This record gives sequence, structure tokens and C-alpha cells, in this order.
Amino acid sequence: MKSFLIRWMINTIALSAAVQVIHGLHFTDGPLQLLAVALVFGVVNAVLRPIVTVLSCPLVLLTLGLFTLVINGLMLMLTARLAAIWGLGFRVDGFWPAFWGGLVVGLVSLALALLIPGDQRPGAG
Repeated sequence: MKSFLIRWMINTIALSAAVQVIHGLHFTDGPLQLLAVALVFGVVNAVLRPIVTVLSCPLVLLTLGLFTLVINGLMLMLTARLAAIWGLGFRVDGFWPAFWGGLVVGLVSLALALLIPGDQRPGAG
């Protein structure tokens, strides 16, 4: 449970950072809605990302892993679509903002995960 909460907070901070840095990512609601968007993003990544990664394995291998950046962007676009349906105030203006936003979310998430000591780091243990 603690690991889930840590990942959720990391996603929340990473999405907030991406919205601040990337022109074309917009968030217009409050902190509770941002937590909801981060939860949607986490579920999308947990459920769909592995499937998409396996299906696009030849492209991932051919591009030496760079296609995973496209996958990150697609997951962010799907999150924005679901957030719009549920009225959460998160919007992505197209593929390129999603691509760069996915890169920022990935880098911020990695940096924050590395700061968490010991076995509490997401993915550890």
C-alpha cells in the first residue's frame, strides 16, 4: 500500500512538472483533480502500457528503445482523453506536447524514485 501511495505521489508531481514546463499540456482544476489525473495515468500505464509495449516490440527493438518515448506520449494522450470524459481539467493539445510531456514525466519520475531510500522506491523489492 505504501509503495502504491509513493508511486501515486511521484506521478502527481511528475504530471504537475510536465504541465508547468511543456507548452500544450494544460491543467485547470485543483489539487484533488490532479491526484485523480495521476491515478488515471498510473492505471493507464499499469494496464495498457505493457500490452502496447509487447505489441510494438519490433519497433522498440528497431529504434533501440526510442519508440518507448512514443508509447509514453500515447499513454499521456489517453490519460488526457479519459480526464476530459470525466471532467478532470487535464488537456493535451496534440502528439508533440504529449511526446515531450511523456519525456518530462519519465525523467521527473525517475529522479524522484532515485531519491527514495531503500526498498520503498517504486519497483524495488
